Amino acid sequence: QVQMVESGGGLVQAGGSMRLSCVPSKNVRMNTMAWYRQEPGKQRELVASIIRLGSTTYADSVKDRFTISRDNAKNAVYLQMNSLKPEDTAVYYCYGITAWTPQVEYWGQGIQVTVSS
Repeated sequence: QVQMVESGGGLVQAGGSMRLSCVPSKNVRMNTMAWYRQEPGKQRELVASIIRLGSTTYADSVKDRFTISRDNAKNAVYLQMNSLKPEDTAVYYCYGITAWTPQVEYWGQGIQVTVSS
């Protein structure tokens, strides 16, 4: 069973920066990889995604502040978060979908990011 292993969360002050990392527990070739987040009582939302060739998409709320990147050799995905705001506080989830068919989706267990005002 493949697990998406997340790291890098924690507590940061508003205006600060934080970098999240995610690597699968086994070397699995991933197509799209992404970061989602979920606040208590709210639906999980897409933060940013990146395809294998590098094209990216971002939620409007994080554009120009967050940067998603990946290392295809490691099948890893990263999220650099700058100018953090209290409203960025959430549990962040790593997501990946395999490059082969039938495609299989994998989710991380979630990592807490807390931004204090």
